[in-house]
Amino acid sequence: MPDKTQNTIKPWLMAARAEYLVLSVILAFLGAAVAWNDGFFHPWRALLAGSGLVLAHASVNLLNNYFDFRSGIDLMTDRTPFSGGSPALPEGLLSPRQVLAFGFVTFSLAALIGIYFTVVVGWLLLPILAAGGFFIILYSPLILRLPWPEWAAGAGLGALPVLGMYFVIAGRYSLTAAAASIPPALLVHNLLLLNEFIDVKADRTGGRRTLPVTIGCRMAAVFYSIVALAVYIWIIIWVAAGIMPAPTLLALLTLPLAFKSISGARHSNEKRRLVPAMANNVIMVLLTQLLIGIGFVAGGIW
Repeated sequence: MPDKTQNTIKPWLMAARAEYLVLSVILAFLGAAVAWNDGFFHPWRALLAGSGLVLAHASVNLLNNYFDFRSGIDLMTDRTPFSGGSPALPEGLLSPRQVLAFGFVTFSLAALIGIYFTVVVGWLLLPILAAGGFFIILYSPLILRLPWPEWAAGAGLGALPVLGMYFVIAGRYSLTAAAASIPPALLVHNLLLLNEFIDVKADRTGGRRTLPVTIGCRMAAVFYSIVALAVYIWIIIWVAAGIMPAPTLLALLTLPLAFKSISGARHSNEKRRLVPAMANNVIMVLLTQLLIGIGFVAGGIW
């Protein structure tokens, strides 16, 4: 390992894909916003649980990078700012052993925070913690080798964080929290899905069974489009039902971004169109969840 990297944090941040951890922060905000809307407010719990969520997300990224490097996938991908893994291992900035150890450290810290909340708030948090741990540990070595792995990312880094954050603040679950957890699940599902189009050859060689690999890019683009539009239909339905507050309709402002991403998915064989669509997709996913959270905060005030 080059000497210049030994005393810097940058390779570690690269391995953890730190730029993507903002997703966890927004998910934590959304879960806390739903609790606020229902009349529950506990900033200390929100801060600690949010830290645990960021650590859990980092551990997923680290373990994914480790397994992708060991399988050789990271050496075959056409790396973009949004896909292809971290360069920390391929460029020799860190060793596989270091990345694996860092992944287990972040996982352990997240688990300790989860255990703390189980003791303090209630054992009903355990199913979410168990499911989250399952997704973290087995996503790369097992789930990615099963058909349609994107659902696991949507559940583990979309729905479960919102439900878990709500529970540690409110001490219970609610229909509102359940309804609010579905758009993040669909959005995170599609965040991974669109990023996978460019890695079809590498993923197929490495034994992954992502949707673009198993059903082809054309059908995967159709599936992406349906899921993207389902996000907005879901919000409209639950606002009309009176479960989600009317200000969450702010999320519909990102609908033009969704159409741009859908267009990019339909032309996934053209890298010059796909990569901008991937960038647009990231913005749409983050902004939509942020606007839903703002809508819940506004609903709690009004």
